Amino acid sequence: MQNDGNHLAGKRILVVEDEFMVAELLVQILEQCGAEVVGPASSLDTGLTIARSDDRLDFAVLDINLRGNPSYPIADVLCEHAVPFLFVTGYDSSVIPDRYGEIPRCEKPVPGTALIRAIQDLGPRALSAGS
Repeated sequence: MQNDGNHLAGKRILVVEDEFMVAELLVQILEQCGAEVVGPASSLDTGLTIARSDDRLDFAVLDINLRGNPSYPIADVLCEHAVPFLFVTGYDSSVIPDRYGEIPRCEKPVPGTALIRAIQDLGPRALSAGS
């Protein structure tokens, strides 16, 4: 993705993804837009630990399937802490529980522009968090 600005400058974004190459791509995309990436966390336990303990998260990007474990417990913690997030997954929206029906979902492989657009589409909820 070509960097067309620091849309996410100063934002701390948790990345939870168990596929190394996908995680690295997500990190690269987010950092090119000025974000400070937290993680990436490659397991449910690591993602939960970060989500529970880091009170400075502005946003999160979650893979749904982490080595056979759903990331929904991480999503629950993020909701409790009012941290906006989106799912990046290869799964169809039909597998996502109803309680997350309104959470944006990007399909893998996600182009960088689509990821940034999805974050921006959340508007002030994502871009002004922590400011």
